[in-house]
Amino acid sequence: MKRILFLGLLVGVAAVAQQPRLENAKLQTRSAAGGLEREFRTLTTSQEQPAWLGYAVPIVSGRHNSCCWSSGGACGCRLEGGTISTAAPPAAAAVKLEGSTRLFVLFRVEQRKVGKIRTFSEDCPLDAGGLPLIWLSDVRPPESVALLSGFAAGDDGSREGGRLSESALGAVALHADPAADRVLEQFTTADRPERLRERAAFWLGVARGRHGYEVLRRMVESDPSEKVREKAVFALSQSPEPQAVGTMIAVARNDRSGHVRGQALFWLAQKAGRQAAGAITEAAERDPDTEVKKRAVFALSQLPKDEGVPLLIQVAKTNRDAAVRKQAFFWLGQSKDPRALAFFEETLGAAK
Repeated sequence: MKRILFLGLLVGVAAVAQQPRLENAKLQTRSAAGGLEREFRTLTTSQEQPAWLGYAVPIVSGRHNSCCWSSGGACGCRLEGGTISTAAPPAAAAVKLEGSTRLFVLFRVEQRKVGKIRTFSEDCPLDAGGLPLIWLSDVRPPESVALLSGFAAGDDGSREGGRLSESALGAVALHADPAADRVLEQFTTADRPERLRERAAFWLGVARGRHGYEVLRRMVESDPSEKVREKAVFALSQSPEPQAVGTMIAVARNDRSGHVRGQALFWLAQKAGRQAAGAITEAAERDPDTEVKKRAVFALSQLPKDEGVPLLIQVAKTNRDAAVRKQAFFWLGQSKDPRALAFFEETLGAAK
């Protein structure tokens, strides 16, 4: 009997641990053991007045903190109005060295439909503003991914549809489950809308590790849309995978769009520094598009000064394109670096 009571206590403690810290909430609990989709639809279609539905799933590893931070470093979010959640705590905040292990996914329901989707990390207290909050236990992560993917794919072009799609896609990406990889990859195929492919690319770089990198590599090589390839290059700049830099260099050299090549150069300068300096300098010299060459010069100006200023001086001295040399002079002037000043004095002295 004692063993049964002890096990029951453990189950109760585990259930509480799966819930957020709540204020001003009329909490109800339901089990989704019979299937999340069925339970979710039953609750949604019966909810005329405003309420929140929520559950917890394992979150991908990394520092994916999502909360609302005050200037004093305290965190806590109002579900009804208030500050929008942010992943960047102020310097004064006490942040755990280890990231969250669970993601809280919440849906605002009114008049039998979902109007908002929000996600929070497990250490973020939530104020429900006096509304009911129905908390679902026993949620299986693949079922959560399937539910959210329907909202992600349901962008009808309206402002509300776009917000729901974007929120749902971000929630999918943070699931520590292989189903999230499969769904995000499906959203990048050429038959999907551009806006969905762009959003999926971002989250593949930010949250999906090696698998995300492999999908992005294929996107920058084969997606027919210049706009999507541009977004995929930015996503590569957010990827922690070391091979991402080499792929960005290949885009900077080989993409058929000068705009995409230029964007790759810019993000290379932000991400890779010295490792990318050779590719950027090469583009300033050899790219067939003068605008891309100018973009390469700007990218050199974004490198740390010890690396960028000597390369800008080299471009200003030797580049065969007068417009490119002019750009190099401009960014050298903006640098206010003593080496740039000495170069200007040398150049003006030689001209006399």
